[in-house]
This record gives sequence, structure tokens and C-alpha cells, in this order.
Amino acid sequence: MSNIVPISGVTKDENILNGEPILANTRTPVRAIIEMRRLFYTSDEIVFRLPHLNLEQVNTAIEYYGEHRAEIDAYIESNRVPHYLIESLAKNR
Repeated sequence: MSNIVPISGVTKDENILNGEPILANTRTPVRAIIEMRRLFYTSDEIVFRLPHLNLEQVNTAIEYYGEHRAEIDAYIESNRVPHYLIESLAKNR
């Protein structure tokens, strides 16, 4: 079942990423936008790298994060690749 969460433009659908907040009409999680911002991408750079999004959608994700920080931070943490896996892959190159 799909439902709109308090900020228009962000939805949750149990059939997409197990209900993680995504930008409406996409499969792009809010978490992805926030992780890019943490890597110092500007909103314009995010739109350039994710051309299926527009500036309004990116700003909506940022606004949603401002009001749901703990929720999105938990999704970011649960999707983090453990350091030991990264180090293992780097050694095998």
C-alpha cells in the first residue's frame, strides 16, 4: 500500500525498498540524496548526476530529512557497507 507522508513529494510504499521514504513517482530513496549531500554535492550536481530528478525533488528530499532526521539516518546506517568489506575489496584489486 502506498501513502503520502507529511511532506508532499515523498512517499512510502511497502513494495518499494520495504517502505523506505522515496521521492514520489521514483524509486529514489531520500537517503540517497542525503548521502550525496554529505559528500558535498550541491543540489544542482545531484540533478546532473541523477537526471531523472529535478531541483524541486532534491529540495523536497532535503526538507524531508530536516523533519525526519533520525528516520533517514537509521536507513543510512542500515545500508552502510561495513569497512572490512571495503578493505577486503581494495586489497584484492
